[in-house]
Amino acid sequence: MSGVVDLAAVKAAQEAKAKAEQARAQAAREGGAGAVSPADLVVDVTEATFERDVLQRSAQVPVVIDFWAEWCQPCKQLSPVLERLATEYNGRFLLAKIDVDANQLLMQQFGVQGIPAVFAVVAGQVLPLFQGAAPEAQIRRTLDQLVQVAQQRFGLTGLTVDPNAEPGAEAASKTPTGPYASLLSAAVQALEAGDLGGAIQAYKNVLADDPAHPEAKRGLARAELLQRVRSMDPQKVRQEAADKPADVQAQIAAADLDLAGGHVEDAFGRLVETVQRTAGEDRDAARLRLLELFEVVGPEDPRVTAARRALARALF
Repeated sequence: MSGVVDLAAVKAAQEAKAKAEQARAQAAREGGAGAVSPADLVVDVTEATFERDVLQRSAQVPVVIDFWAEWCQPCKQLSPVLERLATEYNGRFLLAKIDVDANQLLMQQFGVQGIPAVFAVVAGQVLPLFQGAAPEAQIRRTLDQLVQVAQQRFGLTGLTVDPNAEPGAEAASKTPTGPYASLLSAAVQALEAGDLGGAIQAYKNVLADDPAHPEAKRGLARAELLQRVRSMDPQKVRQEAADKPADVQAQIAAADLDLAGGHVEDAFGRLVETVQRTAGEDRDAARLRLLELFEVVGPEDPRVTAARRALARALF
């Protein structure tokens, strides 16, 4: 198929496998993923839920992304095939459907030139699969290769599917608890509805009472990142960053886009390099944004640990 990449040539496969194993261990400490319903194998994803439903999930299972639109006739041919195969493969991959009309930022970040376009995310790494409708036999071969590489090189064995499980039960099991449960639930609901301002305020309300609350700190950092990138023109931002390597604000904006699109190491590396070659207020601005992005990813992530060491070397 046009656009198919050699998945066996994925870079840094061992590092990605280690990241996936750590993410699964973290999930186990938090209560585990549990079994999912067959209905949960196909999810509609938005800019607000991309980090949770795609990037985080990709540490457990390959996530196949279907970029589509209601007016796209080839999409109406391809999408039902992918949905049926997601059920048939029984948890070996998760299908994430993204409406390009409602989520143009994600379309731009992935560099989608036409639809339907199909990508995969494995252990946080983006892999282009194919563009346009294709024969089912070819789609199956691509999915088989994806599943094989995900298991052998990244250690991803997929999700456990229980036909008797309630749809959405896993998400419900992660409903916030504790004294700030109502505020945290309101923040999550606002995020899912695309109300970033409401989510930010809900998280700030928690932090006003408990400044060290880890879930609220991370949620606020994520919501603020989404709010910053929502109004960006990705092509313009990346061009300015390329044309103006000494412009700290241009590098900060590009790092935000990198992270929002799942390119974690690129975002961290860009800001570490900016810290290295700047001083004074410019250096502080780059350093502080890097610390904010650390919060988005989470302090337990090995990429954050590595970037913290690199930042320390750049500073001292």
